[in-house]
Amino acid sequence: MIDALKEEEIVNKVGGRFKLSTLIQKRLVAINGGARPLVDVETDEKMEIVVQEILQDKIFLDQSGEVRTVVGEPTPMDDGPEVDLSAL
Repeated sequence: MIDALKEEEIVNKVGGRFKLSTLIQKRLVAINGGARPLVDVETDEKMEIVVQEILQDKIFLDQSGEVRTVVGEPTPMDDGPEVDLSAL
């Protein structure tokens, strides 16, 4: 298991365990759909990539529950195929 998920820091950063779970699930769908990672990490494990994106403040959930990137950053999430996340 990824050690960062055991810490309260990541839970508090996103506003709770439910929001953390939602953010991770939606971002994993985007990465599995072809979106490029927003962080440079030496792993191919997608879950670790998503956790690092959260810890480095690269992604967050907006008010409507959609995954957003930090303003001013390139948005590689938009480069992948379009995925309907409303079914999640």
